[in-house]
Amino acid sequence: MKQDLCRDKAKTYQRRRKPIWLRRSLPTSPEYETVRRLMGASGLHTVCQEAKCPNQWECFSNRTATFMILGERCTRGCRFCAVQKGSPLPVDPGEPGRVAEAAKTLNLSYVVVTSVTRDDLEDGGAAHFARTIHALRERIDGVYVEVLISDFKGRAKDLQCVIDAGPDVLNHNIETVPRLYPTVRPQAIYQRSLAVFRHLKEAAPRMPGKSGLMLGLGETDAEVEATLVDLLAAGCSLLTLGQYLQPSKDHLPVESYITPEVFEDWKKRALALGFADVASGPFVRSSYKAKELFNRGHA
Repeated sequence: MKQDLCRDKAKTYQRRRKPIWLRRSLPTSPEYETVRRLMGASGLHTVCQEAKCPNQWECFSNRTATFMILGERCTRGCRFCAVQKGSPLPVDPGEPGRVAEAAKTLNLSYVVVTSVTRDDLEDGGAAHFARTIHALRERIDGVYVEVLISDFKGRAKDLQCVIDAGPDVLNHNIETVPRLYPTVRPQAIYQRSLAVFRHLKEAAPRMPGKSGLMLGLGETDAEVEATLVDLLAAGCSLLTLGQYLQPSKDHLPVESYITPEVFEDWKKRALALGFADVASGPFVRSSYKAKELFNRGHA
C-alpha cells in the first residue's frame, strides 16, 4: 500500500471540519438509563462517562460498560484524555465487590475493567486490579475478564501481580507514535509501554496482549507502521485503531480526520503484519466490542 494513508488529502479532512461519518444519532433505549442509574447507585465509575466516549450511548443501550476503578481522578496529565486530573481519593476497598455485583446485574459474560493511573500508590493499584478480577470470578461463573492497565511505572512485580490474577486479556494502550509522546502523553515512556508486552510474553505467553492507537494527532504513515511492528515484536496480538476526538478546547486539537476507508486499509495492513485480529474505525476505542474482538482473535 504505497499511498500515505494518514495524510492522503483525498482521504482526510483538516481539523475543525468534522466530517459526516463522525455524526451519529443517540440511541433512545431505556436500557441506557438503566445502566447509568446502576452505576450511580453502586458508586461506580465508567471510562465511558469519564472519558466522554462517543460510544457510551450505544454501549449502555446494549447493557454493557467499561468499569473504571481506583477512583475518578488521574495522577497523570495526558493531553488527549478527558478524565479528571488531580489528587485522588483513598482506594475504596469495597469497589471490587460492587463492580462484580454490577456486572452480574447486567448479566455480563465478558467484563472490561480499566482505571485511572495511580502513580501515588506504591503498587500503582495492581493489587486492587487483582482483587477486582477475583471478585468477578467469584460472582460470575465462566466470566471473561479483560483489564486495561497503566504501565505501573515499569515495575515488573506490580504487572506480575495483575497477570497472576488471571485475566483473559491484558490491555495496555500505546496510544500514539513515539515522536508524539512528549506532546500527547508526557509522563509516559514509549519503551516502558512496550515492556509491558515483553513481560507478558515471557510470563504468560498464552495470555493475549492488546493495545490501541489513536489516529489524527499528526502521526505519519511510516510512524504508525513502525509502531505496529514494535507492538508485534513485543508480543501484542490484538489491536484497536480509532479516531482521536478533542474532548474540549483545553485538549490537543485534531490534526486530521481519517476516513472509514482508510481505517479499513489500516485493518488489512495490520492483519497482514501478523496481528490476530484488529478493530479499526473512526469510533473504535480500546474496549469497544471487546468481546467480539477477543472471540475473533482467539476462536
